[in-house]
This record gives sequence, structure tokens and C-alpha cells, in this order.
Amino acid sequence: MHDRLVRYWWVNHAQTVRQEIAGGYLWSPVTEANGARSRFYDNMRLAGPGDIVLSYADARVGRVGIVADFAISAPKPEEFGSIGAYWNSVGWLLPVHWLESALSVRPKDFLSQLAPLLPASHSPIQPRTGNGNQKAYLTEVDRTVIDVILEAAELRLSDLFTTPSNTLSDFAATLDDLVERRILEDKSLDQTVREQLTRARRGQGLFRKRVLDVEPVCRITGIEKPNLLVASHIKPWRACGTAVERLDGFNGLMLAPHADFLFDRGLIGFEDDGRPLFSSRLEDADAAKLGLHTVQRPPPRPFRNESRAYFQHHRSAVYLP
Repeated sequence: MHDRLVRYWWVNHAQTVRQEIAGGYLWSPVTEANGARSRFYDNMRLAGPGDIVLSYADARVGRVGIVADFAISAPKPEEFGSIGAYWNSVGWLLPVHWLESALSVRPKDFLSQLAPLLPASHSPIQPRTGNGNQKAYLTEVDRTVIDVILEAAELRLSDLFTTPSNTLSDFAATLDDLVERRILEDKSLDQTVREQLTRARRGQGLFRKRVLDVEPVCRITGIEKPNLLVASHIKPWRACGTAVERLDGFNGLMLAPHADFLFDRGLIGFEDDGRPLFSSRLEDADAAKLGLHTVQRPPPRPFRNESRAYFQHHRSAVYLP
């Protein structure tokens, strides 16, 4: 666990630039259409608060953004419509505070200066032509790349940090609201089922009862009293594909409120054998204040086989290494 350093990113998003700039985020699937991992998509999980992002579309860098939070597991945004019909329905959403000033910087205009600074592999554009690289989405670049682009736009990096960013949305809650609205409008579901699904979002109702039957004790703190525990989904409620997943007791843990928050944010996780995982993004000072260094947690116990697919999702799509 350590303090993070600022990282610098370049996103190629011609197909979705309008939606992502307006919405204040970036979104990618977890894998390519054939199931292969993509460095460009994996980078969504590496970006974090305070990082700088250049928005590139239609051969121009048009915006600069500041990453507002770590990525969360989220369904494909409704506003994408038919764009990316072959993409996975669940991916990663990275909140970004896009600065209001629009730019119009063409990298081709100073390619000779920019090309030597581009990454040797997984570059966002081709060093010889300046054309965007096919399949490239989010790429990490050197600070010098940012400086060259901003110089062309007559901006300085220090200018970015004077822009207020206190109007950021809670994307997880917003996405949960959208999913809940779809459920409430889904007349193919029985009214009782709709009620149980919306209660499950808040860790209540049938879902809570089923989780208590499987996991009655907080594995982080050892607390056993149900009135001090929250029923938390392992695979996030918003990312579940079916009513069965949202109500499955094996898709849940009873956690103390602070552990529930950390688990939902991907700052703690679990191996299948029950060993807790602590994210490198969780700073030591914060972990100490939360008592994570001193708590007498119960000995690890293996999770039930029925829960393991959910934990695999959490480790791959929620937990921040």
C-alpha cells in the first residue's frame, strides 16, 4: 500500500467521444470480442484519481481530462445505442472530469517532435504517419507527450490543477439508479420479484436472508451481530446479468460497513481460499485509521464452490491490484 503518482493517458475514442465527454467518463469492455485481453482495456484499471487524460478523436486532441476516481464494473452505457454492438455488455467505467476548454490540436502538425516521445509498443498513433492505431483505446504516455500537446494548445500542465472538480457524480449510484429503473419498468417480471430485486440493491430482503445463511460473519472484522453488518454483493448488483444472480446468497458477503465500502470500491478482495487481499491503491495511513492493520480478523476459510465464479468476477473486474 502506497501513495500513487500521477500517470498520463491518451484515449482514442472516435466512436464514443460525444457520449463520453458529455457524460464525464470513459467506458471499455473487459476483453476484445474474441475474449482476448487487451492492454488498452486493462489500462482502465490502472488509471486513478488525479491522472491526466488526452481525448483524441477525428485526428485531433480535443479535450483534456482529470481522472476523478478508480474504474468501476459497469454495464455498457445506454447512450452508446448500437455503437459497439459486439462489445461485452459489462465493462469498466472510469469517471473523468473533462475540462470545459475545447482544444483542436493535430498531432500530425508536429509529428517529428512528437514521434520520438511515443511509447515503443501500444502507441496511440503511428509514429510515421500520425494516424490513430487500430484497436488502441486507453494508452499510457510519458509526461513529455502531454507537455508537447499542451504547448501546442498554449496551455501548461499546472493550469489543469487550478480547475475546480467538486461537481463529480457518484457514477456507481447513478448506474444503479438506471438499472433499477429498467427493473421497475420490466413487466415480464412479477411485481414481487421486482420488489425483491430493488431491495437486493440495498442489501435487504430475500438477498440479505440468503447471504446470512451462507456468510453470517464479517471476514474482515469478525463481527457476528447481523444488525452491525451489511449484505454486500460480490459481483456488483449493477453488473449482474439476471435476477438469479442479484438474489443469489452465494453472490454475497456480510461485511462491516467500512469493509463493505472498501469491498465495493475494489480496495479489498478475497482469494478463493478465504485469504483477504488489500489493494495497492489503499494508502497505509487510511488502512491504519480503519484498523485494518490491528483488527483480529477470523482465520481464513475457503469459500463455497457456488461463490467462486462471483469472486473471480470481483478479482478481475472490481478489485484493484
